Amino acid sequence: MTNKKFSGRLAIQQRVLPVYRAPFFDTLAASCEGGLSLFAGEPRPIESIATTQKLNIAQYNQAKNRHILSGPLYFCNQENLLQWLEDTNPDALILEANSRYLATPSAIKWMRARNRPVIGWGLGAPQQTGLLAGLRQKNWMRFLNKFDALIAYSQRGAADYASLGIPKDRIFVAHNAVAPKPKGEMLQRPLYKANEPLIILFVGRLQARKRLDNLINAIEKIPEEHMLRLWIVGDGPERKSLEKQAALLNSEKIERIRFFGERHGAELNHIWAESDIFVLPGTGGLAVQEAMSHALPVIVAKGDGTQNDLVRPENGWQIPPDDLSALITTLKNAVSDIHRLRAMGAESWRIVSEEVNIEKMAETFLRCIEKAA
Repeated sequence: MTNKKFSGRLAIQQRVLPVYRAPFFDTLAASCEGGLSLFAGEPRPIESIATTQKLNIAQYNQAKNRHILSGPLYFCNQENLLQWLEDTNPDALILEANSRYLATPSAIKWMRARNRPVIGWGLGAPQQTGLLAGLRQKNWMRFLNKFDALIAYSQRGAADYASLGIPKDRIFVAHNAVAPKPKGEMLQRPLYKANEPLIILFVGRLQARKRLDNLINAIEKIPEEHMLRLWIVGDGPERKSLEKQAALLNSEKIERIRFFGERHGAELNHIWAESDIFVLPGTGGLAVQEAMSHALPVIVAKGDGTQNDLVRPENGWQIPPDDLSALITTLKNAVSDIHRLRAMGAESWRIVSEEVNIEKMAETFLRCIEKAA
């Protein structure tokens, strides 16, 4: 819970409610004296998003998502959005800042008619290219200027909004956090691991976009004299093919790659404690912050900009996506100095303790609401 409070009733619209986002909404709800009402629907089946309707403090309201077309032509209409606003009667509203959501203009108009603040929350607004880029850029500016303030996931997203002429005092950065501030003291690891392998860890769903095939290829190409072991925690559609790939590298004498399947609680905590570095060679980095809360340095593929504020030269490496050579080079560099590795792990822990966590994210939302009100 944060020290700041919002005296009114807050409403937040989301297209869907992923499992990982629920703790944040409950944390924010605890600081809303009038309560927090969340409006979200179901994703398309092809998206494979793990969603929930379970909130402990915030109130969940089911949206009727109508998905229209796909890809660049995708739109979503949440048909019962205005009815939710009538029932909730919020003092402030936060909407996803996405012009593809067809009900958003009517929600903004509803709040404007009552002289109440509307805030947009999004990844940013990258520069448009190609046919009709100028027109699309103007439409983005027109859309974003309907909000009283904007919350970006990252500094890159904030820069996108500023580049479209949004005043900087109306832009707030709430670093995309999925983990709370770590409790207790930082985990201490030994400075020396004489004749013991260094453990490279991956935790997450085993999907093609995570590019674990590249990570296995990297382990194969790094000589055994480096004494690296890869632990893979999680399950998913790619598990069988990855195990088949790893079987060619493992032998009766040396098990260089180990699959744990799903692990939670004490079992997973033991794995975090035994590991030396966390690696995410593809997209979808929900476990990165959890790894950092266990004082691990991290190697991640560059993504949408949300990791730029999290993974820095002081605590890890960002590598080009789908670049096996860069992954191999970075792994060799990372494990070449265990003293540096431990210091980077300590910096990871400091970042998620002091800067990027659910509590800090909620504080930014409350500051933005205060500014917009």
